Amino acid sequence: MHIVYLHGFNSGPQSLKAGETAAWLRQHAPDIGLSCPRLSPHPAEAIAQASALLDALPADTLLIGSSLGGFYATHLAQRYALPAALINPAVRPDRDLARFAGEQTNPYTGEVYTLGDADLRALQAQRVEKPDTGRYWLLLGSRDETLDWREAAVHYRHSRQTVLNGDDHRLNNWPKVLPEVVAWGRRQLSSRT
Repeated sequence: MHIVYLHGFNSGPQSLKAGETAAWLRQHAPDIGLSCPRLSPHPAEAIAQASALLDALPADTLLIGSSLGGFYATHLAQRYALPAALINPAVRPDRDLARFAGEQTNPYTGEVYTLGDADLRALQAQRVEKPDTGRYWLLLGSRDETLDWREAAVHYRHSRQTVLNGDDHRLNNWPKVLPEVVAWGRRQLSSRT
């Protein structure tokens, strides 16, 4: 099994959740490979990067996406017929990121870039209107200060969902739920064969 972790907006492979995932896998599941690509800040390029990575990986791959990475994971899970665990996923990033249009600096990488109209249109084009119900597990913080968790709960209403009461956008309980997410991913992938 392999895991692809997709980070969120203005984040990177050095994010805390990505690090927690890598550390847990090293200690408890060293047989599982992990890829956490540094995604382009431009959505069309980010999807192309992640697609190229998935094309090179085995079919038994679990996607984990956080925030904007959850939006990307949804798009890719549908395209590649893969299971995906979504951590506080963005549902309408074309709308939510419009207020960040213009020059941005990624605090993890230091990269300076411009988020423009073409990026917002690319996000709109990548949206999955009706996600496959059995493919996703949502992990939502009820005190998410960045995204309204209820929007994701409605959008993925027929998918498995865990609402962590009092948790925020960062999802501090991620290390506690990660073992169950990995076990779920193994079951999902083994049921496909």
